[in-house]
Amino acid sequence: MTGKVYLVGAGPGDAKLITVKGLECIQKADVLVYDRLASPRLLKKMKPGGDKVYVGKLPDRHTMKQEEINQLLVDLASQGKTVVRLKGGDPTIFGRVGEEAGLLRQHGIPYEIIPGITSAISVPAYAGIPVTHRDHASSLSIITGHESPDKLDHSIHWDKVTNATGTLVFLMGVAKIGYISNQLIKHGRPPETPVALVRWGTRAEQETLVGTLADIEAKVRAADFQPPAVIVVGDVVLQREELMWAEALPLFGKRILVTRSRSQASELVDRIEELGGEPYEFPVIETIMPEGDEKKAIIAEALGALEAYDWVFFTSVNGVEFFFRHLEELGADIRRLYRARIAAVGPATARALAQRGLVSEALPERFQAEGMVEKFGAELQPGQKVLLPRGDLARDWLPDKLKELGLQVTEADTYETVVTGEDDDELLKLLEEGRIHAVTFTSSSTVRNFLTILKRMGVQDPLPLLANVKVACIGPLTQKTAVEAGLTPGLLAEESTLEALVQELCRWNAETRTRLQSI
Repeated sequence: MTGKVYLVGAGPGDAKLITVKGLECIQKADVLVYDRLASPRLLKKMKPGGDKVYVGKLPDRHTMKQEEINQLLVDLASQGKTVVRLKGGDPTIFGRVGEEAGLLRQHGIPYEIIPGITSAISVPAYAGIPVTHRDHASSLSIITGHESPDKLDHSIHWDKVTNATGTLVFLMGVAKIGYISNQLIKHGRPPETPVALVRWGTRAEQETLVGTLADIEAKVRAADFQPPAVIVVGDVVLQREELMWAEALPLFGKRILVTRSRSQASELVDRIEELGGEPYEFPVIETIMPEGDEKKAIIAEALGALEAYDWVFFTSVNGVEFFFRHLEELGADIRRLYRARIAAVGPATARALAQRGLVSEALPERFQAEGMVEKFGAELQPGQKVLLPRGDLARDWLPDKLKELGLQVTEADTYETVVTGEDDDELLKLLEEGRIHAVTFTSSSTVRNFLTILKRMGVQDPLPLLANVKVACIGPLTQKTAVEAGLTPGLLAEESTLEALVQELCRWNAETRTRLQSI
């Protein structure tokens, strides 16, 4: 049985700029064939067990020749596999899609071409440059700048291209910027024509260099401005001063590693994106229902006496979620908890309770176990019965303290925290290249598991790999674990909330920008 090939445009780099159809193709692919310009975050959207094949090209070498890529697609589809060829930008704009589709057609292999958002318009947009403007340019040319000068002269009619449209966009032309500028001036463009080069547009590494045809080559050399970049020529470049928006966002320029479990990462990921950062999800923990008859029996006994409790202390969102999962499994009625006062460790836990119709007592000053005892200590009476639904790795401090105060404590480990089973070669590459700027830890287990997984992936000593990565922790306990592991936490959210963590990241980025501007 013959498979099918989807030739998909990945967009310019920001993972969310892929089309809905393109994402659907990735999610159903058996094999993903990708290049350097495809966002690593998109690779995580594959179904479990899918294969990834890197065929990208680097400036100094070709990993795989185009003819070999074409044949690879044929071979994979001939094995009955659903194949996605993921290409940066749009596959039909200098993407060699015609060659790939042509060979597939010759072999009778079905295929679809899924357009993507081209870097020719999206990258300038992220730099605040609209490629057309009512007052400055009503037409646009997209031109390859990748060829050698003699090939450029053969493929580009400079006398026609130079003044054919208001805006000229050159793709892959950084190394030829001097030749391109000279040709445009030679054929009629004024030397003072504005030029912008936008490198790694829409990503954390986005960098923009502005000049004129007369001086842009010198500026590129002085800044050691490297590809890949989009070159924009024309008066629309002047709009950048007014329309620049991405660089103004509080977390612009930062790629931030999120280590929370996949089920809980979305809130932090969304906030980082809203503030202009680039989140990279790498869940190092997973929460699961306890297994084994003995564990289940203990939970059933604890939740079978709901009417007996005077207090229920919820110390995490997971504690709430798994408590209700067990109630459902046991067929227990929440109304049996009518006697108990409900206490939440912090606002996120209180919200999780409110979503299930339970209103917690007033929140403690400190969003941790110590804060709960400080808040309710005067109301905790000897002989009262307390239920603690929590995880298997929770600290002993709270139950020990409550017992010390004379309360009868029932601990129910309603969930277990385990190390995830996923390795991530792309993450290692980003860390080795210094392209992860910060890592966030929301609990002690995320610290320990992160280092464990790095070692499992072959990193004998993870600490040097993280030497230049800003370590951001929620709460002093997580920070203490990071220090004990040999890390140097640079950011601490004193208040144990995600929003406090995000604000610390914003403050750090603002200080970094101020320091760089003063140099």
